Amino acid sequence: MNSALESKLKNLPDNPGVYQFFNDKGKHIYIGKAKNLKNRVRTYFLSGQASVRIGIMVKKIHDIQLIVTDTELEALVLENNLIKQFKPRYNVLLKDDKSFPFIKVTNEDYPRIYATRNLVKDGSRYFGPYTDVKSMRYALRLINQLFKIRSCKFLINRESIDNKKIKVCLDYHIKKCDGPCEGLISQPDYNMMVDNAVKLLGGKLTDLLKELNERMHAASASLDFETAASLRDNIQKLQVFSDKQKVVSDDFEDKDVIAVATADKDAACSILNIRGGKLIGKKQIGLKVELNTSLEEIYASFIKLFYDGEYVAIPTEIVTEVLPADNELIQSWITSKAGAKVKFVIPQRGKMKSLVNMCKQNAILQLGELQLQKMKREGNVPHILTALKRDIPLKKLPRRIECFDISNLQGSDIVASMVVFVDGKPKKSEYRKYIIEGIIGPDDFASMQQVVSRRYTRVIKEGLPFPDLIMIDGGKGQLSSAVEAIKEITDVSFEIIGLAKRLEEIFVPEDNEPIIIPLTSSALKLLQQVRDEAHRFAITFHRERRSKRIITSELLQVKGIGETISNKLLNAFGSLEGVKRATKEELVSVVGSAKAEILISYFNSVTDKS
Repeated sequence: MNSALESKLKNLPDNPGVYQFFNDKGKHIYIGKAKNLKNRVRTYFLSGQASVRIGIMVKKIHDIQLIVTDTELEALVLENNLIKQFKPRYNVLLKDDKSFPFIKVTNEDYPRIYATRNLVKDGSRYFGPYTDVKSMRYALRLINQLFKIRSCKFLINRESIDNKKIKVCLDYHIKKCDGPCEGLISQPDYNMMVDNAVKLLGGKLTDLLKELNERMHAASASLDFETAASLRDNIQKLQVFSDKQKVVSDDFEDKDVIAVATADKDAACSILNIRGGKLIGKKQIGLKVELNTSLEEIYASFIKLFYDGEYVAIPTEIVTEVLPADNELIQSWITSKAGAKVKFVIPQRGKMKSLVNMCKQNAILQLGELQLQKMKREGNVPHILTALKRDIPLKKLPRRIECFDISNLQGSDIVASMVVFVDGKPKKSEYRKYIIEGIIGPDDFASMQQVVSRRYTRVIKEGLPFPDLIMIDGGKGQLSSAVEAIKEITDVSFEIIGLAKRLEEIFVPEDNEPIIIPLTSSALKLLQQVRDEAHRFAITFHRERRSKRIITSELLQVKGIGETISNKLLNAFGSLEGVKRATKEELVSVVGSAKAEILISYFNSVTDKS
């Protein structure tokens, strides 16, 4: 533990607030909240108190930052926002951080209803999120069948109707819209349809059926048989839909049943939405967790993440298998968000217990699917890597290959390159350039030893993993230099080869005979591609260095022009030619009149000689 961290631990406040743990690179690794920051934060550093997971995390803590709040509830809200923003490794996180779609009911005189991922605070109403896009599309399809909601994007208001700016489209003629654009349906009647659609989306099916029945009987009594028949057809369609929904509760309370299944660092969460006693929907969300995270912590984190959204419908009861950690605080927070009392229910028997078990089975099935997808991703390796592993042979698949090359011209401007290939494809963001230092003359062996030593000293210092395969552009000599460099800095086992260009021979350590792979082999073609890319990258860097040196050297030949002025000129005019073409006024503005006169005199004398 560093002295700065020790000092902070000694001066922790007694206030509620949020604590943030950082590693030595300044990256968030954990964010938490506390009723008393002093008591909570110190517990992490007490010997013998932490779990294995916490113990590993504590070893990585390099710095702590605190945010003091007035109440623990404020700390919980701030903690949740910071976790979503920084996604620390040791917090429970959503596995897929993409935005889930919602169904939007627009805030217009004649509202529209459609799917969106873009939530805008414009007075519109949102229903969701829908983790299953199929169920969202089914809901939209049902609304379109039952209610004649417009699909156009026009701004329809009293002015546009009076001025006849918009004409009815095909939807009106095929009876999918009642033509609000031409005022063929009144605003109250249109908005009544929208309200019915909102009740359907909100799971208020019983209320909706009751209202439609009353309107049907009223229309029939007033001899409006066409409207009564239309309402009757809608009631029948809704009744079919209602009959498909399973009755799971006798008390008709709005509930969400939540269950979690975990394995290693994966967790799956299943949510069953119960409205008016009927099961109206299911959501499934994957989570990222650390090993040995308790079920109570996972429930607490998920509830905060899921219900924190502004447009997520919060029920009056949340049914779980265990109480979440900090359940009283979370209950206060979620009640304040819902604007009504929300309670946690842990059923021990009966229908609700069976429902929790059913939800748990859904979560287990989802977890199995997540793990299967993960296995497929990890197994989805190009065949060319399998061939390379077989032909050399290697102990494991060379999914990450790092290749080195040296470039120089008669021993001048010696540089090196390192290119990285992941799953057989170049990863240019991880390419590196090296300027070889302290070596005189064209000594490729010493140059290779230096660059390899520099690279893997840094890898070890920063705790980065070794590549699956290290590749050297060269034969036995360059390979031996690289092996010696690595052995001097680490005893980590590694796979390394050299590829000699003349006969495309592959050399491995402690074997004098090269491996010969057929020229038609896909494995050899991959090695050639990696080697050629390292060579291209090194040559490009070498040319840049040599060109800059030549240009700079010519300017330095001018008496009175030093390295600082030379660099200033090149930065201002881009090249030596740019300096030569510059006017006296331009030169004076960069280096002053005295230096400008020197340069003009020099360039004129060179021109006269030529």
